[in-house]
Amino acid sequence: MEGGTERDNKEAELLGEILRKRCHAERMMTRTAFRLRLAALSVLLPTLMLLQTVSSRAQNPEWTEAFPPFRIMGNLYYVGSKDLASYLVVTPEGNILINSNLESSVPQIKASVEKLGFKLSDTKVLLISHAHWDHDAGSAAIKQMTGAKYMVMDADVGVVEDGGRSDFAYGKEPRNWYKPAKVDRVLHDGDEVKLGGAVLVAHKTPGHTKGCTTWTLKVNDDGKSYDTVIVGSPNVNTGYRLVGRPSYPGIAADYEKTFATLKALRCDIFLGAHGGYYGLAEKYGRLKNGDAHAFIDRAGYASYVADREVAFRKELERQRAQAAGPKKN
Repeated sequence: MEGGTERDNKEAELLGEILRKRCHAERMMTRTAFRLRLAALSVLLPTLMLLQTVSSRAQNPEWTEAFPPFRIMGNLYYVGSKDLASYLVVTPEGNILINSNLESSVPQIKASVEKLGFKLSDTKVLLISHAHWDHDAGSAAIKQMTGAKYMVMDADVGVVEDGGRSDFAYGKEPRNWYKPAKVDRVLHDGDEVKLGGAVLVAHKTPGHTKGCTTWTLKVNDDGKSYDTVIVGSPNVNTGYRLVGRPSYPGIAADYEKTFATLKALRCDIFLGAHGGYYGLAEKYGRLKNGDAHAFIDRAGYASYVADREVAFRKELERQRAQAAGPKKN
């Protein structure tokens, strides 16, 4: 019995050792599998986030729908999509590009510039209408491709340089972030941007963003000079708070300033950050059919500004009434 017990003990010890090694091996396999899954996830996660971002940003198909590039008048050309406007000012000393649009817009802008017979690499100055990702997310790529000097209105510089993270309305959502770009010149209200005889004036029209910019320039065509206005944006986006706890201090007063500025500008050629502001598709059709002055629209500009001001005041009154609460009888 003693010999049998000893043998049984040895067998039990051996079996225990086998079980321990098996458990250890299983744990190692589990850890290895976990590490492999974690490594795979770390590779896939950025891609998944990018896909989610692209999906969330592709809200308006006209933002990415191709549109024929064309000469508006004089040395001013359209190189944007069906709704995200981008403009090229051509000069003997290089070109000025207004709005880089989405990150995915850069190849489209490049193709449009080249189709017109120019080179994107000749871009010397890059400007934007305002620091929202649908107008400036492609700026880092444009700068890298061209070496252009990036010039941005003072109150939008921080948002541009942190890739949208400090935006008062959209900065908390990673899907609204984009690649930051270094600003080479900080602009202030009334500053001029000059290149090769072209002079663009930066008008600070805040509210939509703190540094929203409306650009004006003289376009010479067939011996005449035309006052051109490229509206930044006078729109109050959904979710913007004008009263109570405003989206940022002074936002309502900023909109007031914007409308005063826009109403004071002289406008022959009416353009904007979105084609929808000024009826891009309809006017382009007229241009193709022989109307060389299709984009001269003084009445359309005045009507657009008046309409947007009415919309602003209605929203302001709605928010004021909501903040005041129900009226007491």
